Parts: sequence; C-alpha cells; structure tokens
Amino acid sequence: MLRSYLRLILFALGLLVGVQVPGLINDYSQRVQAHLIEARNSLQGFSDTAQKFFNGDLQALVEHYRSSDDPVFRSDADSIGGLLVRSQSLEREWQALQGPWYARDWHVLVGADAQIRSETLQAYRYQVLLAPEAIGWGIVSAFLLAWIIESIGLVIGWVIYGGRRSPVLARDTR
Repeated sequence: MLRSYLRLILFALGLLVGVQVPGLINDYSQRVQAHLIEARNSLQGFSDTAQKFFNGDLQALVEHYRSSDDPVFRSDADSIGGLLVRSQSLEREWQALQGPWYARDWHVLVGADAQIRSETLQAYRYQVLLAPEAIGWGIVSAFLLAWIIESIGLVIGWVIYGGRRSPVLARDTR
C-alpha cells in the first residue's frame, strides 16, 4: 500500500514539474522579445542616420565612425557596433523561438542565450497553466519520473535479493 502511495506522490510531483515547462518557455520568449524591442529602440537614431547617408547600412555607419579622426566618433563606433551585435543576436534568438513547439522547447533547453535564461530563471514564479501543451508536458514528466524511480527501486531490490522477488524462507526449502 505504501508503495502505491509513493507512486502517486512521484506521479503528482512529476506532473507539477512538467506543467512548469511551458510557462518557463513563455517567460523566456517574452524576455527575449522585450530585450529585442529595447535593442531596436537603442539603434533607432543610428538606423535613421544610416538610412539617410548609407542606404540603411549600419555597418557602413560604424566603419565611417571608426575611420574618423575624432576620438569621440571612434569611441561611438565601438558602442554602436556592440548595440548592433546584440540586436542581431537577439533577432536570431527571436527567430529560433518562432518555430514549432518542440524546436522552441529544445532551443530553450540547449541553445538559449545564457544571460536571458538566467534572468528568466531568477524571476520565474511557479504557475500552473491548463493549456494542452502544459498538460502534455505534465503527464509525460509524471510518467517518466514515476517510471525511472520505480525502475531504480526494482533494480536495487533485484541486486539486494540476488534476482529473487522475495527472500527464501527455511520452510520453503522442504
């Protein structure tokens, strides 16, 4: 009986952990979008200048600033270049999050921007979403956690009892 309750507890724990995944991915996506909007806004004035003088080519504007004799312009070239690199990185990150759910989930798991993932994890508040995706994640996580823990328990029992299901009693040897 205790074993049945432990199975239920493991299943419930896996379910609660699994339903967190879509919420976490959603929070990560929102954070990437916010950073991207901020980066675009930071570059807007420079983009306008590049549009006016360099046919919209921000790299040409950066090179123009770098080749200037004025140390202020050279310093600004590094700042603009940094903003441009960050904006392009965030744009790639945003595009990776626009794919199907399994590609998006995999990307957040293995290829996410480390800084944004860390920010997301630090600010994350547990939530229970009742979306089909959350329910699916919950059920799969619950099943896997229960199955893995029970399998480990069975292997340990098998090792302890030498492959027998129950210990052999003296009365059973007659």
